Amino acid sequence: MKKKLKTIEKTAKELLKHLGVEAETKISEGEEETVHIDLKPPDPGILIGYHGETLSSFQLILSMIAYRKLGEWVKILVDIGDYRQRREERLRAMALNAAKRVKFSGESYAMPYLTSAERRLVHLSLADHPDVRTESEGEGRNRRIIVKPK
Repeated sequence: MKKKLKTIEKTAKELLKHLGVEAETKISEGEEETVHIDLKPPDPGILIGYHGETLSSFQLILSMIAYRKLGEWVKILVDIGDYRQRREERLRAMALNAAKRVKFSGESYAMPYLTSAERRLVHLSLADHPDVRTESEGEGRNRRIIVKPK
């Protein structure tokens, strides 16, 4: 795994260089052979992007390049200053607020656009809620979570 970590770290640094972004890079091995990369750029917003879209794209491109170099898939998670953890907490709060709104109004509520991973987190957050249920409706970028009363 040491060789994989070195290859992935070198690839991440090269990709950042091509993007014209300087960032301190910290790499570690996580559970189930997951590679965690924590980046600390001077301006985190550039690499995070709108709702983490740039960060997700960077992670995907890095994973694909690493696959080409290593010949096998390695799960890579890229984070910038605990952005993912903070986003997860905000999504859980959003889900609970939507549930309260639906409970008191009795009407369904369509949440704003979320990525598939974010939708999954909302579904899991409200799975055991006694008063509401969730459904995904739509296709592609129009896919939304609808929170409905039970």
